[in-house]
Amino acid sequence: MGDQQKLSAFLFHVSIVFVMFLLVSASQEHKKAKGGHSSKKDHNMKMSSRLQFEITLHGFLLWASMAFLMPVGILVIRLSNRDENRRRLRIIFYVHAKLAVLLATAGAIMSIKNFNNSFNNNHQRLGVALYGIIWLQVLVGIFRPQRGSKRRSLWFFAHWIMGTAVSLLGVLNVFIGLQAYQEKTSKSITTWNILFTVQISLIVIFYLLQEKWVYIKNQGVIWDN
Repeated sequence: MGDQQKLSAFLFHVSIVFVMFLLVSASQEHKKAKGGHSSKKDHNMKMSSRLQFEITLHGFLLWASMAFLMPVGILVIRLSNRDENRRRLRIIFYVHAKLAVLLATAGAIMSIKNFNNSFNNNHQRLGVALYGIIWLQVLVGIFRPQRGSKRRSLWFFAHWIMGTAVSLLGVLNVFIGLQAYQEKTSKSITTWNILFTVQISLIVIFYLLQEKWVYIKNQGVIWDN
C-alpha cells in the first residue's frame, strides 16, 4: 500500500472515530437531559437542559459535516488523482460526501424545528447560505457533464468553488457558533476553540504535505544517491 493510500485510509478511519464520538457524546447528553421532576421549576430546568442538548448536538452535526468531513473529503479526492488505487479512494470520498450532506441536513432540520430562527445574527444567516450551497453542490454533482464536453471545465470550476466555499465558510461558522453558544449558555468555549484550531491546523498541514509529497520523496532519493 502506497504512502498516500495509507494517509487517506488513516483520514477515513479518523473520521469514523470522530462520528462515533459524536454519537456517544450525544447519547450521554440526552440521558442527562431526561432527568428531572414533575414540579414546574424542575420542568423548566428540564426544558433548559433539553435545549442545551439540542444546541450541542446541532453544533456537533454541523462541525462533523462542514468542518471535518468536507475538508477531509477534499484531501481524499486530491490524493485519488495521484494514487494508483483511485477507485478505492473515490469510494472513500463519496462515503465522506454523502455522510457530510446527511449530517448537514440533520443539523438544518434541528435548527428549523427547535430553534428561534429570527436570522438576526451572522451564525444563522451564514448557516442558511451554507445549507443552500451544499444542496446546490449536490445537484451540480448529479448533473455533471461528461468528460471532454465543452461545459466540463465550467462545471469543474463551479463545483470546486462551491466545495471550497463550504469548507472555508463552514469552519468560520463553527467559530461563530461557538461564540453564540457561549453567549447562550455562559459556558467557557476555550477548550473547544483550542481543539478545533488544532484540528484545522492538522488538516492544513496534511493538505500542504500531500501537495509536496512527491517532491519530498524525490529529495530523499536524491540525497541517498
